[in-house]
Amino acid sequence: MDLVKDACPERIYPVGRLDRNTTGLLLLTNDGDLTKKLTHPSYEKKKIYQVETDKNISKADLQALADGFELEDGFIAADAVSYVGDSKNIIGIEIHSGRNRIVRRMLEHLGYEVKRLDRVYFAGLTKLNLPRGKWRFLTEKEITILKTGMYE
Repeated sequence: MDLVKDACPERIYPVGRLDRNTTGLLLLTNDGDLTKKLTHPSYEKKKIYQVETDKNISKADLQALADGFELEDGFIAADAVSYVGDSKNIIGIEIHSGRNRIVRRMLEHLGYEVKRLDRVYFAGLTKLNLPRGKWRFLTEKEITILKTGMYE
């Protein structure tokens, strides 16, 4: 919040959350209705993460992430999952669940330690061309797309 403390006169707050050890795209707004549309589980908004683990992820475990399994708070499955590039310890994982630390918990359940977790996509927005620690205002077109849900 320190990065945007003087960005605008309105009080703004994060849409969703990233834990302390997660980097990536975070949307801030003063629009409570938009926040609800983007975070309430019933709206099932897509999020994509790039995950680096302590060891190579087997094809069987990649399939297990896609097929799903039970965690202590219920069943979870990735909407899509694949290796990123040639490395077998870096994957892209698409989910719509907003459960706390869900990507980390999924991988820990399979015996992997998450070394790096980066949200690269959220609700039609990417962090492309936005360096870490920098921010920008959304365009009017992006705001309209978010409010109408026309990005998915």
